[in-house]
Amino acid sequence: MALFNFGKKKEEEKKSSCCCGSTCTPENMQAAEKEKNSIGVKILGGGCAKCNQLEAATIDALSELGMDTTIDHVKEYEKIAAYGVMTTPALVVDGKVVSYGKVLKKDEVVKILKEFIG
Repeated sequence: MALFNFGKKKEEEKKSSCCCGSTCTPENMQAAEKEKNSIGVKILGGGCAKCNQLEAATIDALSELGMDTTIDHVKEYEKIAAYGVMTTPALVVDGKVVSYGKVLKKDEVVKILKEFIG
């Protein structure tokens, strides 16, 4: 007879909890995977101040390089999770995560974009 049933309770919590609030259905995850492979520049993050700072630095960097690329700001957690990103903000170029977990300055973004563009 067990006085405490910690193991069983933990298992039940794992099955019912989800970091994205249970929105990661197979259909949503499949759509996120398909969108992930699209070409372009994306900012991953929920819309916090740091995410917005990264977006502003990226806009400035694109402007400096003379590129008219649009930036997608991905705020849906299931789409962010499809990239394997657990810490935002993140910068994605042509489907590849090139930075995550910090706000890049404009010059850092310019350097990254030059590497990926050629």
